[in-house]
Amino acid sequence: MATIYNLHSQNPQPRRIAEISNALKDGAVMLYPTDTVYAIGCDLQSKSAIKRVREIKQLSNDKPLTFCCSSLSNISEYALVTDQAYRIMKHLIPGPYTFLLPATKLVPKLVMNPKRKTSGIRVPDHVICQALLSSLDNPIISTSAHLPDIDGKLPTLGREKIRLFDNLDNLVDMIIEDDSESGSEFSTIIDLSDGEAPKIVRQGLNWESVKRWLY
Repeated sequence: MATIYNLHSQNPQPRRIAEISNALKDGAVMLYPTDTVYAIGCDLQSKSAIKRVREIKQLSNDKPLTFCCSSLSNISEYALVTDQAYRIMKHLIPGPYTFLLPATKLVPKLVMNPKRKTSGIRVPDHVICQALLSSLDNPIISTSAHLPDIDGKLPTLGREKIRLFDNLDNLVDMIIEDDSESGSEFSTIIDLSDGEAPKIVRQGLNWESVKRWLY
């Protein structure tokens, strides 16, 4: 059974943030809120935890995993950023956007796309995410925990949030709960791996705001 941490959405308790980040450093896997949907996450540098995330999501090793960084400068440690990519991201970070970028050697092979050697990287506009990133001082894996309902829509009501917690209670080590409504839209994915032709791969939250910076 997972340990549940109730955090204030705007002023998360520092002691609990420290407890969570210490557990992540020890290889724990968590369910946590982001500025899009709830995500399953772990420390980017914990290979055993990454393997568990893949098992929970039933993802093969050739499926890349997205991870969260704290800032644009933090992204540059884990990805090769061209001048054009930098200008685009500068206008969109932080926010509900995932950027596909060429990975550096700091990105574990378990995370990146094995053929393209790219990674999906986010800088979330979310207080709890940023507090965890600051405390951990490492990027955090961020893969959607939600499964669409029959009509293809994501659950948004409180009871659906509870159902999500129930389904993952025995699979993760920690569940992070806050006092806000869970999101219902995925991030917008922008491919910046080709410096000459940036493009929107998936239209997600706030995707319309991206067009002015890409074209």
